[in-house]
Amino acid sequence: MRRVLTTALFIIICFLLQCTVFRALAFGGIVPNLLIVLTASFGFMRGEKCGLLIGFFSGLLIDIFFGSVIGFYSLLYMYIGYANGKFSTIFYPEDIKLPIALILGSNFFYGIVCYVILFLLRGKFDFRYYLVHIILPEIVYTIVVTLFLYPVILWTNRRLEQREKRSERKFV
Repeated sequence: MRRVLTTALFIIICFLLQCTVFRALAFGGIVPNLLIVLTASFGFMRGEKCGLLIGFFSGLLIDIFFGSVIGFYSLLYMYIGYANGKFSTIFYPEDIKLPIALILGSNFFYGIVCYVILFLLRGKFDFRYYLVHIILPEIVYTIVVTLFLYPVILWTNRRLEQREKRSERKFV
């Protein structure tokens, strides 16, 4: 129960920070995608199911507040969370290279899918412009913010795991 409440609180806080504080700190209209950081982090820390569920609820918030169709971002974030969950077997908390690489890849995948679905199908064919002015700056900004947000997520996950292990020992 504690894990569910903590995760829900993380989703809400990251969503609010992304939509308010980082909108004010936007560089050229580019805002870091904190929900991808959260979805990917919990995906490779906790596994496919957790990544999928966090991705669904993160995407649902974006769909409700900013999407033109309910379900597009939910599905996209679910795929990202599930794919990152596949790496949970090779995840080591001490190594930051894997999380950075996975978050970078997830953000790139997110940008490409958004371009294809939201722009290319509407006849906007200038991919190079979109890549250089939207996708790459967002990836860089997200990675910089990840360096500060990821340790907080990792610390919280460790604390929750320690509490779960202590409570398991009480019942055995």
